[in-house]
Amino acid sequence: MNITLLGCGRWGSFIAWYMDAIKHNNVMVWGRPNDPLLDNLIKTRKNDYVEFPESIQLTHDLEKALNHSEIVIISISAQGVRDLMSHINKIPCFKDKTFVLCMKGIEDSTGKRLSEVLIESGVDKNKIAVWVGPGHIQEFTRMVPNCMIIDSYNPDLVKTLVSNFSSNLIRFYMGNDIIGSEIGAGAKNVMGIGAGMLDGLGYSVLKGALMARGAHEVAQLIKAKGGNELSAYGLCHLGDYEATLFSPHSHNRRFGEMFVKGEPFTKLAEGVATTKAMLKMANELNLELPITQAIYDILNNKSKPKQILEELFARDNKKEFN
Repeated sequence: MNITLLGCGRWGSFIAWYMDAIKHNNVMVWGRPNDPLLDNLIKTRKNDYVEFPESIQLTHDLEKALNHSEIVIISISAQGVRDLMSHINKIPCFKDKTFVLCMKGIEDSTGKRLSEVLIESGVDKNKIAVWVGPGHIQEFTRMVPNCMIIDSYNPDLVKTLVSNFSSNLIRFYMGNDIIGSEIGAGAKNVMGIGAGMLDGLGYSVLKGALMARGAHEVAQLIKAKGGNELSAYGLCHLGDYEATLFSPHSHNRRFGEMFVKGEPFTKLAEGVATTKAMLKMANELNLELPITQAIYDILNNKSKPKQILEELFARDNKKEFN
C-alpha cells in the first residue's frame, strides 16, 4: 500500500517509520520548503526518535506527495491545518484522497474540530478519519505496545483503516463517535497542562481528582456538541491520561509544570490553543467548564496558579453525579 505522510515532527516521523518498518508500506513523507525537520531527515535519515530506512521517500513537493497515494495521513500542528488545506485544495487530485488526521487539537480561532476544517476545505466527509489515543514514540520504538482508535463519519472507512493499520505494536479499536473522539483527544492535552501545573506546585496528589472531574467536564462538552459522552471515558480521552498527565514524555504536562515554575518550554504544547477552543465551544453552548477555565486564566490572565486552584476548591458543594 502507498502511504503519504504530511508532516515530519515527532509523531509524524514515528508514523512514517511505523508504516514502513512495521506495516511494510511504500511511504513518502512531505515537509514544507525549508522545513528544518525535513531537511535534517534528508541529510541524516534520522532524528531524535527514529532512523528512516532508505525505502522512505522524502519530498518538499506537496503535489508529488499527494499523487503518491490514495491515503494521506496528516500530522502537523492542529492550528496549521486550515492553512495546509488552502494549499491542498488547489491540487486537483485532492478530492480522490482519503485523509487521516493524527493531531489532537481543536482550531482555536473557530472552536471547530479538525474534520470540520477539512470539510469546509472541500473534502468529502466520508473520506475523513481521525487516529487518536495513547502512545509515545519513545515507547513504541522500544516495541512497547499500546491501544489506539480510528474514527470517521464513514463506518466502512473505519473498518478498512483498522484492518490495514493494526499490528502487534498498535491494536486499533473502531470508533463510532467522531465528535467525541476529536473533542476528547484535544481536551486531554488541556488536562495534561493542568496536571503539569499540579506537579509544578507540588500538588501531584490532586491528579486523581483532576482525572475524575476533568473527564466528567469533557463528557458534558461532548454531549452538548452532539457526541456520545461515554467517549470521554474511552481511549480518546481518559485512556490517554497516563501518557499525558503522568509521562515524562508528555509535552503538555511538561509545559504546565514549567509554566507555573516560570521556566521556558520551547516545544509544541497543543493544549494551550485547545484551551481557548474548548471555552469558545462552551460559551456558544452556555456550558461551564471550570477546570478548563481555570487553566485558561492561569495561562492568559496572569492569574496566580495557587489562587485559581483555591477558587476551584471554593466552588459550591454539589453531588458528584447529577
